[in-house]
Amino acid sequence: MSHTIKDKSRLLARVHRVRGQVEAVERALEAELGCGDVLQLVASVRGAINGLTLELIEEHIRHHVVDPATEPDAGKAQGAAELIEVLRTYLK
Repeated sequence: MSHTIKDKSRLLARVHRVRGQVEAVERALEAELGCGDVLQLVASVRGAINGLTLELIEEHIRHHVVDPATEPDAGKAQGAAELIEVLRTYLK
């Protein structure tokens, strides 16, 4: 079973939050809010997309490449854990 199917409800909840944030940007533009307010909303959308991206990549690594928690090769486990941490830092 694919991790996206197993985690479907959690992933869809994230997508629904992103949709709500994008709709807030649309409403702000329609209401002619100031650029600072619109930029803040766009930054929120970006953060939400980055969070979704991180979750998908991390689970892809754990399910299709190497799961650090179950990998018997310590070097591979450490490499996978380090990659996940770098991604978390990058996509923050």
